[in-house]
This record gives sequence, structure tokens and C-alpha cells, in this order.
Amino acid sequence: MSTTAREYLTRALDLMEAASLLRNKTDWQQLRADAYKNATGAKTTEDTYAAIKASLRQLGDNHSFFWDPEQAKVGTEATTAHFDRLSSHLLAGNIGYLSIPAVGGSKRSAVNYVRQGREALQEQQKVARCGWVIDLRQNTGGNMWPMLTVVAPILGDGDVGSFVEGDGTKSTWSIRNATALLDGKALPWGRGTPLEFPDPPVAILTDGHTASAAEAVLVAFKGRPDTRTFGLSTYGVPTANEAYPLSDGAVLGLTGARDADRTGRIYDGPIAPDQEISTSPLGRGTYKDHTLRAAQQWTASQCAAPKLRGQLTPQRPQVSPPGVSSRVQTAGPEPGFRGHAGHGGTGR
Repeated sequence: MSTTAREYLTRALDLMEAASLLRNKTDWQQLRADAYKNATGAKTTEDTYAAIKASLRQLGDNHSFFWDPEQAKVGTEATTAHFDRLSSHLLAGNIGYLSIPAVGGSKRSAVNYVRQGREALQEQQKVARCGWVIDLRQNTGGNMWPMLTVVAPILGDGDVGSFVEGDGTKSTWSIRNATALLDGKALPWGRGTPLEFPDPPVAILTDGHTASAAEAVLVAFKGRPDTRTFGLSTYGVPTANEAYPLSDGAVLGLTGARDADRTGRIYDGPIAPDQEISTSPLGRGTYKDHTLRAAQQWTASQCAAPKLRGQLTPQRPQVSPPGVSSRVQTAGPEPGFRGHAGHGGTGR
């Protein structure tokens, strides 16, 4: 192995040993020996990529990742101007529906996402008097912070979750004045707008593609009053990654913490819904969307509870396919905070 290749591989292994969530449960002597063996004959940094990926698999956290320089450029610089599934509409019974898709790429993409998402929420919030349905199905993750920023007004003020490292160190997610914060530090997208009807009932929809950053959003709603989840168990990587640039432009993403909800419960695998219901992808948003139907019915029943008297009387629940959406084209920065990656976005 050339000096260049050995130094590069050693740097990657040093980062893994220093930052991995499972660093205290890993046989580093064996992992390093295997890595150097796998890189036998390597002359360039590129020749070590396979060995690095094999080492990440040995770590066993199922979320760490490696991007070669081209993948890293796409993952951090690609810009999305408009998110097709980031939209809202009003369901029968004065219930708001908000679809939250994945987001990754550049800082500009994050700003676009936040602006479009806030517009979507604002368009319905004056009429969504009986609660909200938040759809996280098919959301494969990416950057959790734009997502959390969009749903912040619905979450309500207070601590909503945290990252928990292997040694127990915590970083707290919170909402203040409808704005998301990490350890009290505000994100760079300005203040949110509180709901016209605060503390609403909320139904969350998930499926087997709800992953990573989307699971973090789900965790933020766990333990919230008047909240219920519907659908299928999530993908199972409710853990936080941090991205480390390497000398040739590649990026090493390492899982360094688990997600915990506001009660302190730590998540480390698929998150089961309160009510398991299966809906074919082809039925989503139609009268065959059994998951949405159940969520809407539950939300309507909560609206009829005494604490919501004075709001509009809910109509008989009917599943409404997406109607008037609040899709607005906006134009980036993504914060340099710890977050989620490996399923469609940048790291923390």
C-alpha cells in the first residue's frame, strides 16, 4: 500500500474510532487489521474506498455512509427549487393535511424547503380548526432541520427531543415561538408563525420508507398530547450522522447519536405506529387510502372533545384526495448542525 493510500485510510479509521456511536463496542484492532488487509496494494485514495465501506459495515450501526467526491458534490451542492410533495390541503371536517417529503442537497435547497413548507402551513392554518394530519410516508430523510422548522408551529413550544451520544451526552431539540432550536440556538431561517388554533390534535402517517430525518420528526411528536400515529413501522434508523470531509473531496458520514423523545425514551430501530394500517402506494391520497381515513376519523373525534368547543363543528369524516395545494416556488442556508444523512441528504 502506498503512503498516500495508507494515510488516507488511517485518517478515515481514526475518525470512525473517535466519533462512532458504537466506538466503545467495537474491536478496533481487528477492524483496522481487516481494513488494511482489504486495501492491500492500494496506491491512490480511491483504491481505499472499498475498504472504508467494508469498515462501516463492520461498525454495524446501519446508518453511517461514505460518499466518493462526485457523490459528495451532488449530496451537498445539488439544489432543488421546488418540492413536489411539500404541500397542504384541507380535509373534510376542517382538518389540515400537510405532506412532508425528504430534503437534502445544498443550503439553497434547505431555504427553498422551509419557505415552501411554511407557505403550505400558512395557507391552511386559518381554516384547519380541528387538527392536522402530517404525512411522513415515503420520506426517506436527509436534513431534519428544514422539516422540523416547517412543523414547529404544530409541535408547539417546549423541548421536543434530543440527540443522545454513546456516553449519555445530550443535545436538545426545542421549539420557541414556533421556531426550531438546537441547544437553544436558532436555525438561520427566521421565526415561524404560531398557529391560529394552538395545541391541535395531530395524526402522523408513517410507512416502511419513513427513515432517518423523517424518523426524527416522528420522534419529536412522540409524547406530545393529543397525538397518534397511523400506518406501518418506520425504516429503523432514528440516529444522527455527522459528515466529515476527506482530503480528496469524499465525505465520511458517521452515526454519532441516537434520537430521544421529550420523555427521554431513546429510539434505536423501527418505530411502530399506534395503529397499524396498510395502504397500497397506488391508493395514497385516494378513497382507498385507509391510513389517511383512519387518521382523519381519529382527528375528527378529538375535535369533538370538550377542550375544542368553540371551534367549528367537524363534519362527517371523508377522505379527500389532494385538492388545492400550497405549492410555492421559493428560492438557501442549511445549518451546520448535527442531523441525519445517508437516506437522501447531508449530515449534521
